[in-house]
Amino acid sequence: MPNLVFYDFETCSSNVSYGQIIQAAAVLVNDNFQELDRYEGRCKLSPGVVPEAMALLVNKTTPKILKETNLSHYQMIRQMMDKFNQWKNSIFLGYNSINFDEEFLRRTLFKNLEYPYLTVTNGNERGDLFSLARAAHLYYPDCIKTPISEKKNPIFKLAELAPMNNIKHNNAHSAIGDVLATIEIAKLLNKNASNVWKASLMTTNKDKSFQLIKDELLFCTDFFYYGKSIPFILTFVCQHPQWGYPMCFDLKADPSYYLNLSMQELKKELLDKKPRVIRTIKHKKHPIIMNPSYGVNFDNYKQLGISKLKQRAKLIRENKNFASKVSSILDDDARDKQDLDSQLDIYPEESIYKKFTTGEDNAIMPEFHKADWKDKFSVIQKFKDERLRYFGKKILYEESPESLPKDEYESIHKEVAARVLSTNKEKWNTIPRTYSEIDTLRAKFEKEGQPEKLVILDEINAYVEELEKIYSSA
Repeated sequence: MPNLVFYDFETCSSNVSYGQIIQAAAVLVNDNFQELDRYEGRCKLSPGVVPEAMALLVNKTTPKILKETNLSHYQMIRQMMDKFNQWKNSIFLGYNSINFDEEFLRRTLFKNLEYPYLTVTNGNERGDLFSLARAAHLYYPDCIKTPISEKKNPIFKLAELAPMNNIKHNNAHSAIGDVLATIEIAKLLNKNASNVWKASLMTTNKDKSFQLIKDELLFCTDFFYYGKSIPFILTFVCQHPQWGYPMCFDLKADPSYYLNLSMQELKKELLDKKPRVIRTIKHKKHPIIMNPSYGVNFDNYKQLGISKLKQRAKLIRENKNFASKVSSILDDDARDKQDLDSQLDIYPEESIYKKFTTGEDNAIMPEFHKADWKDKFSVIQKFKDERLRYFGKKILYEESPESLPKDEYESIHKEVAARVLSTNKEKWNTIPRTYSEIDTLRAKFEKEGQPEKLVILDEINAYVEELEKIYSSA
């Protein structure tokens, strides 16, 4: 079995495209969870990045800490990548990492002129302990203790889950503290829900995951709705013609009703009615695929029994015309949505999935990092992708402004100033928005009697005022 990399980021914002990682930690372990290596780093905020006050409060980062940190953001990312590149052929795991930390990582690497898909290349694979914990608890309720919400649903927030399971988590919301707690959660799941743990290791690679879903006559997986994990027994129908996802039929529905519908009738059933009878499995995002016997224990499938479910799965699998109809309906629907998306303004920071960088441009990236600062601007000119030229100039603006031609520096400085000072509702965080957030939080903490948080808010406010002075004169 490959080594495992458990990692976590603390950020100045919840916005994955425009926020910034300010603290990173990762621990490399073997298949017995023995530590082999680790990385910890903290950095300053880059010029022009406006923090969200609540994000800094959550991860206990004061402006003083940010200012006194030696590393710049670019330097920390270079350090981290040096370490991650040593750990190739590993499975990268975090807690809610695929939807948050992973997206921050990809966009951060993209903006720092690194190939962004680190966790799925160089022999690496990826998984997520958050979805794994929910699945394990669904099938083995006693495998892990969970707090219960007011709506009587289990809570899987790491900061609450860890202490309930006697896991030391003194530094909750610090990167290394969350990494160490996540490793302990993994140990528990491996011990108390070993079948789910083993199943999870079969879907950390997207190709293996897709093949598993396609090859099994029927299988069980879980979806998370309204605070609960819900099991579904499904069978493969077709691959989404645009997005590539496995599209699967929910076997609690009788296939015979759907097989003979006209295209228009079927389209209405598939797109307009809920719950959806055709389910999308995001095979690239570490779904937990279990034997269908796990799903038969739940009410929706118990009365049908495994024999009936297999009959239904065979009906679907043998009807190629049905698969063709489903594919055609999904194709038309996706094209309609693409037409709408194409009318939206997309900035470079959020364009990562709109167009992949070319092999030719990817080959220039290491040259940029190796070059002296005074030579980096000439390397930037070699990129054919406008986005990469833009990111390269931003790195120079942040790290070595004297290495930029004066007109280029002034152009970027004015653009950054216009962004951070904007009073419009922008996609990124702005100075006026942070002032408003601080006012709201101040009223909340005054009411709750939390003077220590009011002190930090005042420090954040002073920090933002400094930013405002810098950019108001641009």
